Amino acid sequence: MFEENYLFHVPEQKRIKVILDSDVRNEVDDQFAIMHALMTPKFDVRGVIAAHFGHDRIQNSMEASYEELKQVLRHAGLEGKVRIAKGSQRALQVKEKGYFGDIPAYDNEGVRLIIGEAMDLAPGEKLYIGVLGPMTDIASALMLEPAIASRIIIVWNGGNIYPNGGMEFNLVNDITAANIVLSSSAEIWQIPTKVYAKPRAGLAELQLKVRPCGEIGRFLFDEVVSFFEEMKEYPGWPRAESLDICDLTVIGLMMEEHNYCYHWQQAPHIGEDMYYRENHENRPIRVYDDIDGRYILEDFFSKLQINYGK
Repeated sequence: MFEENYLFHVPEQKRIKVILDSDVRNEVDDQFAIMHALMTPKFDVRGVIAAHFGHDRIQNSMEASYEELKQVLRHAGLEGKVRIAKGSQRALQVKEKGYFGDIPAYDNEGVRLIIGEAMDLAPGEKLYIGVLGPMTDIASALMLEPAIASRIIIVWNGGNIYPNGGMEFNLVNDITAANIVLSSSAEIWQIPTKVYAKPRAGLAELQLKVRPCGEIGRFLFDEVVSFFEEMKEYPGWPRAESLDICDLTVIGLMMEEHNYCYHWQQAPHIGEDMYYRENHENRPIRVYDDIDGRYILEDFFSKLQINYGK
């Protein structure tokens, strides 16, 4: 969609197929990440799934995410040009506390998008799934079609730092789904909370670099200002004049995987308290210890200005 605006070319053999699963109405960072992905020549974005984010603030949060996703695409001039799908409306339901043996998967258009794209890959090809919220849709897809495990790479913003774990928002919205995915054979790149918070920008920088970039730039900046006003009574967060654009990390790592910035960790079992427990039956996963947040931010700013700047 944007290739003609760049003075460089990404060879076809270096492009990757990508699906984003986003709780886009929860905060204001998913909107930036979705735009970053769509503007990245390396990516063949096969679709964006609207995800839930619990029901504490909005009763039907998945539907709210879906409507917000449509708003992002409309302001970007991409309405009807990007496949979008509704994901699961709530976390996976465990029949008994602490029991994970018989959990019904959700079957919806978002889950089917993941399965369909994964099963349609050429031999040796991988589908990257950027998870910007809970793991509900990915867990359901793996339960409905286990064969996709060898075909996907899951890049997830979620979980607290190792070795202990603890409270983290994307995880708390579906701990069961996270455990299902972690116990699968799928390749996982986990980005814990202290790492995904590294792409940080001041509101003045966003006003200078984002707001002038057409209708979508104004929309993104105005969303940030509105969110800060909505959350003004909350002490400490968000900060007075800076924003952690957390979900850009997923895009940045799929774009450039930051070798030497991760370690291999046996996938844990996560308790209801969100602390990590050893599970010797799980295989190792990639856990990021660091990322270059400024590189990722500057890449986003540059692409926005190239494609939407005056």
